[in-house]
Amino acid sequence: MIRAVLAAAILWVGTLPGLASERIVLGLSQDEVAITATFDGSSLLIFGAVSREAPIPSDGRLEVIITVTGPLGPLDVRRKERQFGIWVNADSVWLSEAPSFYAVASTGPLKDILSPVEDLRHGITLGQVINTVGARESVQDVENFTAALRRIRESEGLYQINEGSVALDQQTLFRTSIELPSNLVEGSYQTRIFLLRNRDVVDIFTTGIPVRKVGMERWLYTTANTQPVLYGLMSLVIAIAAGWGASALFRLLQR
Repeated sequence: MIRAVLAAAILWVGTLPGLASERIVLGLSQDEVAITATFDGSSLLIFGAVSREAPIPSDGRLEVIITVTGPLGPLDVRRKERQFGIWVNADSVWLSEAPSFYAVASTGPLKDILSPVEDLRHGITLGQVINTVGARESVQDVENFTAALRRIRESEGLYQINEGSVALDQQTLFRTSIELPSNLVEGSYQTRIFLLRNRDVVDIFTTGIPVRKVGMERWLYTTANTQPVLYGLMSLVIAIAAGWGASALFRLLQR
């Protein structure tokens, strides 16, 4: 009886994520993203290796999924309709949580390498990340609103589905590149790496990448949020100076 209990305990411990036989060792090309006046986007190189305490398992091919998630927040999605010749806001859906940026990269098609149960458990695909809880109480076709949101943000480069973009060498070394657009929101960007076998997650690695304004942009952003009166006066002075300068230049050119 005691041997049976010990064997069951050892088996249970061996299935814990922290003690997986295959574990992730991660590297990033940069540990932060700085937004300046000339920032026009950046490429984030994510690479790593699989550490093993035993030979490569023969049951199933190793797969890798990498996600990068921007700051989460509520979002009001509105639908416009044409009434009496003009476009007006009609129905709207209040999403309690949606990422400002989300990218998914994988070694193959997500439907082939990831089971629905694991997707629901870890929230990997974009459909699982956008929270529509409570939205169905206001309108019936919530899917149309979320599809429109995805369409708009995909066109802006804020939502990316890059299936097959993760290179995996000899089931050990992996790498991919995520394109970060210029219209990023400040905050911490969570990077998650999933190892999968037989469509099940066997290990997870999570880290964060800070994205923040620097230099003059940071000072202006901080001033606008902490000292709005001073920021407003500065904007007024700059506008008056710019108007006066343009008028003086125009009079000078007319002479």
